[in-house]
Amino acid sequence: MIDRRIKFRHIQCFVEIVRQKSMKRAAERLYLTQPAISKTLKELEDILGAAMLTRSRAGVALTRQGEVFLHFAEMSLAALQQGLDGVEQVGQAGRVTLTVGALPSVAARLMPEAVREFRALAPEVTIRLIDGPHSYLIDLLRRGGVDLVIGRLGQPDTMQGISFTQLYNEYVEFVTRPGHPLLEAPDLKRIGEWPVIFPAAASAIRPLVERMMIAHGIGELPNRIESVSGAFGRNFTRNSDAIWIISAGVVAKEVAEGSLVRLPFDTGITVGPVGLMTRPDSQPSPAEQVFRMAVGTVVAAMDEEA
Repeated sequence: MIDRRIKFRHIQCFVEIVRQKSMKRAAERLYLTQPAISKTLKELEDILGAAMLTRSRAGVALTRQGEVFLHFAEMSLAALQQGLDGVEQVGQAGRVTLTVGALPSVAARLMPEAVREFRALAPEVTIRLIDGPHSYLIDLLRRGGVDLVIGRLGQPDTMQGISFTQLYNEYVEFVTRPGHPLLEAPDLKRIGEWPVIFPAAASAIRPLVERMMIAHGIGELPNRIESVSGAFGRNFTRNSDAIWIISAGVVAKEVAEGSLVRLPFDTGITVGPVGLMTRPDSQPSPAEQVFRMAVGTVVAAMDEEA
């Protein structure tokens, strides 16, 4: 697996230094300062655990490790350029549209940054986003209504004929408004005393939440509202005593800002993989390849922040 600490800028700087045979000329070509390009090269060497270049008055020279890495670095840059050229060529023949399905947690957490990154790489491509529950998006994917779906891995019977590539793990949280009575003495068995926004039957997290309820001896909740709507959940929870059971990504921003509060329950049993879902018989278009790269960049940044 590729070390996610390696970024495009590391590869670009390394290749340009070798091509120019000079740190100064490479910095000028990339519109960077010499200290900045030196720092980027050092980061790459630290990640790889080996010196890639030797420096002397005559310039720079490749080490044995650097020669090996250069071969694959140049291949990576060439492949990326082919993808960008492909997107541009298709765009010249007619506006390209990439349709992406996103589960609610992904739509709230990952997609804003992924789309921003993608737009920087392929501004001529129109990206169409469709969100909704797992079963709905998977059905769209099978029928060709979306090019790919990003979300939680579903139950085995729902994933037949679907290719899944994991990006990261996510868990479920129980959140309330600030000042909720349950925050004074948190007890999972008491959640039935208030309205509970529960994952809808079609959602990927529903079986995981039900399993957690069973594991803690919690039976039918008398005041249960089933919904996967992030807009409804946010507004209703902030303005009532409701307890919202939802994927962490959906409410990450609100929890960080303090408008919603996480209840300190152990939800480890609900952890599951989030990834890219595609039809295994489909070949990714140039636009999709660039989008996948954008998603990878954002996920790597999320890992660094965690």
